[in-house]
Amino acid sequence: MPDRESDQIALFSPLIELAVELSAQWHDGTYRKSRWREEPFDAPGNEFLGVPVHAHVTFVGLLVQRAGWDDVTIAAAFVHDVIEDANRFGSELTPQDLAGTIGPAVTERVLEVTEQKYDTAGKHRAWRPRKEDYIKNLAGASDGAIAISLADKLHNCWSMNEALEKGVNIFEDDQNRKRLSAGPEQQIWFFREVLSVSERRTVCRLDDLRKLLKTEVDRFEILTSV
Repeated sequence: MPDRESDQIALFSPLIELAVELSAQWHDGTYRKSRWREEPFDAPGNEFLGVPVHAHVTFVGLLVQRAGWDDVTIAAAFVHDVIEDANRFGSELTPQDLAGTIGPAVTERVLEVTEQKYDTAGKHRAWRPRKEDYIKNLAGASDGAIAISLADKLHNCWSMNEALEKGVNIFEDDQNRKRLSAGPEQQIWFFREVLSVSERRTVCRLDDLRKLLKTEVDRFEILTSV
């Protein structure tokens, strides 16, 4: 049986603490595309309380942790969007900068689940080609990267479903919300492709994440009547 000191060392991970702090700093002041819950408290004036991106990446990290993954994978889950998404200042984090901050192992795992949003000329790529490349890269990625992808898509799909059930139109712009970049048919295609890639892996720690994502995709298909 582990003694008290070694047990505490296993309980606290400086790597994960660093990932949480870096994620909170990078995503500070950035928000998700929609909100479906009522405002938890009154904001001054007409201020709209959006959902911080950090709430999403935190939940993805917790899902990966609860599924039993290692510290590198959990840390990568917390920072899985820092290369893909610019911060509120419009700055982008390079793989080299991330590796210098959190190490090459976490950075490599993050790159496995990072979409290439821009082409070589710096122009924003269309949604479908980006997702096709993501699926292609995911097929050759580590099991840990598959876990992060499943957790990410699970939280995205669950959030979309909760919004739809509350009557929020997630496919059209309104005053405070931006629509999704693709319609329901495309979203279903993408989620099922991620599931298909994951089904080629036999690691049992993927089972619950895969099962939950399938449930949410089925619910999304019903809610959108596709």
